Amino acid sequence: MSSSSSVPASEIHAVVATQFAAVNQSIYAHLNSDVPLVEKIGEYIIQSGGKRLRPLIALLGAHALGYQGDKHILLAALIEYMHTSTLLHDDVVDESTLRRGRPTANTQWGNQASVLVGDFLYSRSFEMMVKVGSMRVMEILSAATCVIAEGEVLQLLNIGNADIDEAAYMQVIHGKTAMLFEAAAQSAAVLAQATPEQEEALQIYGRKVGMAFQVIDDLLDYQGEAATMGKNVGDDLAEGKPTLPLIYALSVGTEEEQALIRTALGEGGLQYLPQIMAIIERTGALAYTQQTAERLADEAIAVLKVLPASTYKTQLEAIAHLSVARKN
Repeated sequence: MSSSSSVPASEIHAVVATQFAAVNQSIYAHLNSDVPLVEKIGEYIIQSGGKRLRPLIALLGAHALGYQGDKHILLAALIEYMHTSTLLHDDVVDESTLRRGRPTANTQWGNQASVLVGDFLYSRSFEMMVKVGSMRVMEILSAATCVIAEGEVLQLLNIGNADIDEAAYMQVIHGKTAMLFEAAAQSAAVLAQATPEQEEALQIYGRKVGMAFQVIDDLLDYQGEAATMGKNVGDDLAEGKPTLPLIYALSVGTEEEQALIRTALGEGGLQYLPQIMAIIERTGALAYTQQTAERLADEAIAVLKVLPASTYKTQLEAIAHLSVARKN
């Protein structure tokens, strides 16, 4: 699959522009709190934007299956709340200083406030979930939150672990990233009263797109530029995270290269970054990582064949392309 088939996120948004405006309105409307700092931090991280692909998938998925109601607006908004809460917590855990080109909330207000506001957004998402009024949707989303938490813990346990293989890596990224994409797509199908076959297709679509998205994220950590990415290059190495470029380089590198990667992962920090970048380049690890992401995106598009033809289905396919063509 070539990145040339990618369309800008703005074109995808345009298809559901009215509903997306309603989602943003719902996001801000539910941010109300008697504690000013909660609203301040909540607004700060929500305004820092991002592509909002997860709520976009929920909107497009519901429309692709002919949904006529308005609960998908609330569903999309609460999914963004769930995502935002995990960002606040992740930045504290990772001790990140930069996200989407802006100082992280924990840099601005400290770890305690970030964690607690993350808890607030997470709890508010469950209030909104109840308003959606579907036990099946609640079941999917509440189960997803457990998998997401497990993925984060699994990633934490693998810090500095040079013995992790690709299958274990895929398990981590399924939990920490792909699960919310998957839950967003599947919940939309449930709202639209899809057939079991269609619901499963959207669930798999969300999972594969989410995994492709994270694989590219891990690629950009070694290939991108801080100004474009909105985060620091080499963050994963500095934190001792064994992501796919390193896992592949470890599997095909020389003994000396393997030893250096093990040392770099074990010690953390960026003192070995130039040597690691050279190893990744020599072993073709970035090309392999890109190909892996493209395969996952192709698999996501393939399962959509059970959906009727529509502009919404076309845009779901466009999101899969976008997830692997992006530079930030």
